[in-house]
Amino acid sequence: MDNSLSHLNVEIISCRKCPRLVEWREKVAREKVARFSDWDYWGKPVAGFGDPNARVLIVGLAPAAHGANRTGRLFTGDKSGEWLYGTLYKFKFANKPVSISADDDLRLNDCYISAVIRCAPPANKPLREEMENCQPYLLSELSILKNIQVVVALGKIALDWTIASFEKFGMASFEKKPKFGHGVQFKINEKITLISSYHPSQQNTFTGKLTQPMFDSVFRTVRKLLK
Repeated sequence: MDNSLSHLNVEIISCRKCPRLVEWREKVAREKVARFSDWDYWGKPVAGFGDPNARVLIVGLAPAAHGANRTGRLFTGDKSGEWLYGTLYKFKFANKPVSISADDDLRLNDCYISAVIRCAPPANKPLREEMENCQPYLLSELSILKNIQVVVALGKIALDWTIASFEKFGMASFEKKPKFGHGVQFKINEKITLISSYHPSQQNTFTGKLTQPMFDSVFRTVRKLLK
């Protein structure tokens, strides 16, 4: 991994800026749930994951309490991850379709995964000040990942904060802010296209708000844009 990313990820993992999130993530890690009672939970902020030379950046919302907060890797160990990594494998961005633990030899190709916030929030709802505290980490990733051509924002909050981060970094300026819609594309600048997608959460996939063909269509578009 690029040294800059390695240093950034060490900084992320040691972060204790948000007392509410620190208390919650550590409480979840201590108390666990019955089905994962034999796990030694990660219980810390979760760094980004993937190929440092990636042309594709995926931005999610936050680690899941018993997913990434347990395993230590984004979208690993939960149903959302099954959808995401299964789809990334299908479109040749991952070497395998499952993500169970941080040491399962999963590798991403031409793809990097990040999040708006790096700690599991209570009820999966981070506060604005917590997202503001975390924003510098996404900004740092945008400065380090030099080859990004396509960004996929999973959910409205991810879209809004990704746009805000590009603007803050001086990489984009919009007269009219893009609105969220599944599969909608926007040009960030001459080099980078942003695509919004419904998040592959159980709330969306179980109700049919997001179907596999809908999710596939997003990454089919990503592949076309890279060509």
